[in-house]
Order: sequence, then C-alpha cells, then structure tokens
Amino acid sequence: MGKAFLVLLLALWAVPSNAAEVLSIGDGDTLTVRESSEKIKVRLACIDAPEISQSPYGKAARQALKDLLPVGSDLTLRSKATDRYGRTVAEVIRNGSNINQSLLASGNAFVYWQQRECSSNYPSSLFK
Repeated sequence: MGKAFLVLLLALWAVPSNAAEVLSIGDGDTLTVRESSEKIKVRLACIDAPEISQSPYGKAARQALKDLLPVGSDLTLRSKATDRYGRTVAEVIRNGSNINQSLLASGNAFVYWQQRECSSNYPSSLFK
C-alpha cells in the first residue's frame, strides 16, 4: 500500500485546489458550493453513486454525502475537468479527508473509470 499511497499523494499534490463552502447536496455524487463569490455545481470525480430514484441506495448515498458535507461546511476542491453539463468535476477534501474516497470506502459509491484522470488516483485497497 505504501507505493500506491505515495502515487496518490503526488497526483493530488499537483492539482490546483480552491476553498469553497457547501450550499446544498444534490444526490450522492453532486453538490453545489460557493467558491469565492461564484455558485458552482460540482460532480465528484472518479465516483458514481446511485440516483435518488434507485431506492433505497440513492437516498442512502445522498444522506452519506450530507453527513460528510453538512451545508455551510468548508471544503477544498481539486478540480479535474468540466463535464458536458457544465459541472466542475473535482475531488472534494474536508478536514484533510478525501470525500470521494470516503464514499467509496463506505460502499455508497462505485469507481467511475470512464473519467480518464481516475485510473491511478485511488489505492487498490479501496476496490477489494
């Protein structure tokens, strides 16, 4: 695990990060934040969570994200891209914890390999 962790740290260190505040949670992998004076929609990078309509898992995934990112909490965005819907695709960090990885580890989200920047950002221990 040491090598994978080092690769992860190096990959994340090189990505620009921005401070933001949580305004609302959409579903298990989408939220709205205020970054500076701008309100932006964020899609969590490298993960996919069930839709709200996929009961009960969608509601559980949304609640898990709400528990990790209460409205008003401060976080850091490590932006990766902009998706076809105009959302910022980013890793979300709160209090030093990677929220994307937390959702994976808790079973509330799955790895979304279609995002090409995701192939090496997560340690293999999360997928066992």
